[in-house]
Amino acid sequence: MTPLAYGNLDQFGKDPWWLVLAKVVVIFAFLVVMTLFAIWYERRVVARMQVRPGPNRNGPFGLLQSLADGLKLAFKEDIMPRMADKVVFFFAPVISTICAFTAFSVIPFGPSVSVFGTHTPLQLTDIPVAVLLVLACASIGIYGIVLGGWASGSTYPLLGGLRSSAQMISYEVAMGLSIVSVFLVAGTMSTSEIVAAQSGAWYAVLLIPSFLIYFTAAVGETNRAPFDLPEAESELVGGFHTEYSSLKFALFFLAEYVNMVTVSGLCATLFLGGWRAPWPISLWDGANHGWWPILWFTIKVLLLLFVFVWLRGTLPRLRYDQFMRFGWKVLIPANLVWILVLSGIRLVQTNSDLSTGARTGVIVGIVALVVLVVALLLLQRARRAPLADLPQTPGGRIGGENGFPLPPLNLEVPPSPRAKRVIVERETVPTGKES
Repeated sequence: MTPLAYGNLDQFGKDPWWLVLAKVVVIFAFLVVMTLFAIWYERRVVARMQVRPGPNRNGPFGLLQSLADGLKLAFKEDIMPRMADKVVFFFAPVISTICAFTAFSVIPFGPSVSVFGTHTPLQLTDIPVAVLLVLACASIGIYGIVLGGWASGSTYPLLGGLRSSAQMISYEVAMGLSIVSVFLVAGTMSTSEIVAAQSGAWYAVLLIPSFLIYFTAAVGETNRAPFDLPEAESELVGGFHTEYSSLKFALFFLAEYVNMVTVSGLCATLFLGGWRAPWPISLWDGANHGWWPILWFTIKVLLLLFVFVWLRGTLPRLRYDQFMRFGWKVLIPANLVWILVLSGIRLVQTNSDLSTGARTGVIVGIVALVVLVVALLLLQRARRAPLADLPQTPGGRIGGENGFPLPPLNLEVPPSPRAKRVIVERETVPTGKES
């Protein structure tokens, strides 16, 4: 398939040095401010879900609470564990933070505008493989978590780092496959050209399976609930950053929220039209010109951040085996099937030399493939006998006397043996009135 010339990469790389520096400062400030706002935003939204006020003291509506927490964290004692590898321990959060900021350099904020007489796109830079640059930065950022857990010299951080590496391998594959469909339809990997290709319809509508899979994998990639296994406080105290404090911990915290903003910005770019105004605002001629697109892009990012918070306030944390099974046995196979189906559809649409019989054969093959996959899934599910159908003994065990214990199916907690012993002792002790 030949690339479609939607955008123009020649407009990049021609800005004067002061404009490049200004773009870098603006992107850095945008991500820092979005981090401070996202922390307040998350606490207020979760508080609203739990019918409580949330932060409301520092500043109007508590908006300065995140800034106060950041300043307090900066003045806390910086502790260095005795068994830690000091060099790696120091550079691990730096790696995660730098990669998080670098990934945002290819995200477009808007079209070309005039800045002090210089026409420039509202984007730091763009390359023919810009989306792969974002994926590469996300992959390298995981090294900061892995090295931080290993360099701490403690058991729980090491387990958190290992979990993070396995999580990255699983969900990075699913995320990469979900973007393949965008490449097939747009014919390019440039972020600005992908936004230009969505001038007619957003890919979230045309490629809704890829959109859902991408966002699910993005939640797992950023270690957010319900996929926050590397820092599960109920199992690993704090996970990979247990031994970190002060500014080093703040860098990990900053990297996590910047990654949330980055994957949300990439999702808006790939599937939600990027900086383009939604309908019916797009009916206005000036909606996609000038500085207005920055507002539409920011609103889309905030809505996606709301979904992150919504998932955290709604779903419980998955078990590790459930988490890995979902990535390898659900997301990746569904991605592969969807890519094959989409490739067949694109072949029929773009190849005008195909005869009617060949087109019919491709369509029948696609339908047969989908039916086969669904049949295999149903067959696999039918083979799993429910717990109620398995042979049970009166002792409450599945599979006979040597089977594993069966929990109460009616969710009733059996009485504690200790409580029975206390009742018996009270009944046997004389009260004194009888004497």
